[in-house]
Amino acid sequence: MSGWAVTTPILLRPPPATVSRVRRILVTGMSGTGKSTALAELALRGFRVVETDEPGWRELRDGEWVWREDRIAELLAADGERALYVSGCVANQGRFYDRFDAVVLLSAPADVILSRIASRTTNDFGKSADERAQILDDLESTEPRLRATCTHEIDAARPVDEVVEALVAIGLPG
Repeated sequence: MSGWAVTTPILLRPPPATVSRVRRILVTGMSGTGKSTALAELALRGFRVVETDEPGWRELRDGEWVWREDRIAELLAADGERALYVSGCVANQGRFYDRFDAVVLLSAPADVILSRIASRTTNDFGKSADERAQILDDLESTEPRLRATCTHEIDAARPVDEVVEALVAIGLPG
């Protein structure tokens, strides 16, 4: 290597002794705040994502949607090379908060949420007057509890790219 002065090695990965464990981020919030949209964009960027509204991740128990705790526990116990983003808003998610490195609340004003729900084509929830009333009730009763227990809150009325960039930053090892 004559003629080359090597002062600091360029590391493509941190050495094994300093590897940070993969971050696990819960993205939660009311229906229509953009959780699914943000996760779809994160997936396009190569991140691991799990949308818990998809079949197999949750079940109806005593009239409430809850996570299948066996599946969520297994998911959060697994290792991976990139940050894991999990989205959902269910009654038992708080049981898993200690297994997440961050709990991120996506929030938006009611008019933004209702506008998104009216125009979305990927989810029928919120199309009826009763469901819209439920969303507004959840916004008033559930969102404050999520806000009190989250580690981060992102204004989801912002453009999707900005929301995703904020989520990526939260997922960086640190």
